[in-house]
Amino acid sequence: AGGGRLIDRIRKWYYNAAGFNKLGLMRDDTLHEDDDVKEALKRLPEHLYNERVFRIKRALDLSLKHQILPKDQWVKYEEDHHYLEPYLKEVICERREREAWNKK
Repeated sequence: AGGGRLIDRIRKWYYNAAGFNKLGLMRDDTLHEDDDVKEALKRLPEHLYNERVFRIKRALDLSLKHQILPKDQWVKYEEDHHYLEPYLKEVICERREREAWNKK
């Protein structure tokens, strides 16, 4: 149990050290947009997609101004949910099935 708490503290430290949360971004907002991620984004419900676009535009604006959000607006480790992950897993699974089918 003690080791698990240490790992969790390291994860939280790394999350904050990365800095994207200080711009209001979530982890999934920072993923490299390869073909799988692009397809997963197409499958997002409209409200999740719009929230993502807002966060990215705000982060770009803050970055251009060399500013960060007030600390009370930073995305906290506990609040960062992986909204894109289920869609991305589905896309990757489908792609692998297609590749396996095409090998036959």
